[in-house]
Amino acid sequence: MTEAAGTAGRSEEAAALRAAQAALAAEHAAVYGYGVLGGRLEGRRRTDATAAHDAHRARRDTLVRTVRDLGGTPVVADAAYALPFAVPDPSAAMRLAAVVEDRVAGVYSDLVRAARGPLRQDAAGALREAAVRAARWRGSGVAFPGLAEKASADPADTTAEAGATGAPH
Repeated sequence: MTEAAGTAGRSEEAAALRAAQAALAAEHAAVYGYGVLGGRLEGRRRTDATAAHDAHRARRDTLVRTVRDLGGTPVVADAAYALPFAVPDPSAAMRLAAVVEDRVAGVYSDLVRAARGPLRQDAAGALREAAVRAARWRGSGVAFPGLAEKASADPADTTAEAGATGAPH
């Protein structure tokens, strides 16, 4: 391998690690967000929130191992996250669930771009799952999950930094 190829390979690995760390941070925030919104829901919607919470916990745990495998130290969850709006009722809880899933999809789109092989496949699966959950919570989907949300987002409000609102509370 030439020096240039070695440098390019390390650069790709570093990009994959940064994207995996961002996805991990978003999963930490998603777990927190579902902990908040789940208490505002009942019946089938509470069951849906519990399933999503469990899915995000599983993704989070997988990403911890992935970050370690990539040579990094996994980012830890913040004690709390500032929510983008108050969640006093079921309607707001469902809206928050859609926002959380949109933001998770956004960071997984970054991981799809940065990763190769099985990690890319896993990231694409996670992106798809988040997009489907967002569409179910919202009642409609978007043409390019993970991309449309980023294009319309405030640049200061990126999930890649920390998750639910991009800011620890």
